Amino acid sequence: MQTKLKVPYILSALIAALMVVQSALGLLFQDAYRDVEWIRATWLGNDWVTLVLGVPLMLAALVLARQSSTRGLLLWLGMLGYSIYNYAYYLFGAALNAFFPLYVVLMVLSVAALILALSHLDVPEVAAQFGLRTPVRLIGGYFAFVGVGLAFAWLAQWAAFAFAGKPTSIEPEAFKLIAALDLTLMATGLATGGILLWRRNGWGYVIAAIAGIQGALYLLVLAVNSAVAVRRGLAEAPGQLPVWGTLFVVMAAAASLLLAYARLSESATVGAPGPLHGGAG
Repeated sequence: MQTKLKVPYILSALIAALMVVQSALGLLFQDAYRDVEWIRATWLGNDWVTLVLGVPLMLAALVLARQSSTRGLLLWLGMLGYSIYNYAYYLFGAALNAFFPLYVVLMVLSVAALILALSHLDVPEVAAQFGLRTPVRLIGGYFAFVGVGLAFAWLAQWAAFAFAGKPTSIEPEAFKLIAALDLTLMATGLATGGILLWRRNGWGYVIAAIAGIQGALYLLVLAVNSAVAVRRGLAEAPGQLPVWGTLFVVMAAAASLLLAYARLSESATVGAPGPLHGGAG
């Protein structure tokens, strides 16, 4: 089945296995992280979310995608997007530590798997799995609003720092990393996917799903990180947990709503070509 997808499927299974290794090692050997205390607390949240939720979602999505489920396909692509975004933080943001080769491999494999999967994607067929009742303007409008708002927030802080000498919300080097990744991956994906989805462009369903899943999972990471910071005495309760927790619930609801409107691919029942090139034979 879907022989052209054999390589990205194998890469994704390997990514899931390496996710388990990296997150488990990070939780078991927390002293291996050589960052300052508040950054070490963020790696703890990342490791927990990846191990407890990220890996099971990746494996479930793989199983469903292989069964020609459009929902499984989009969830799989979204999990690859999360892996790229998440390990970019480790690779470029963590102080040099014993896990560095794992970060490199996970980043490379995730990028390769997503590129290969998208290269075999039949976008019109994916779009055809969504009916006219799909609330594209509600979901797309929300994603675009969040994407544009996120970009504005980062650029406003940058402008205040660069031209008015005002301090950033976190130390400049950390600000630069987070702003760079958000502007290039998160904000761009949400805004582009939201606008295209609003217009019912085929790519809108794909990009919006990837960005929504990626965004929801990382908002959960931020919520967990906030709880960890409070627990370790780095912030006063409730910290930023109410903010990130609320945003996670809304983003997860929007992404889930989009997936919920995807019909079962015809190929899953009668063996016709599904949303991925190569057919179901």
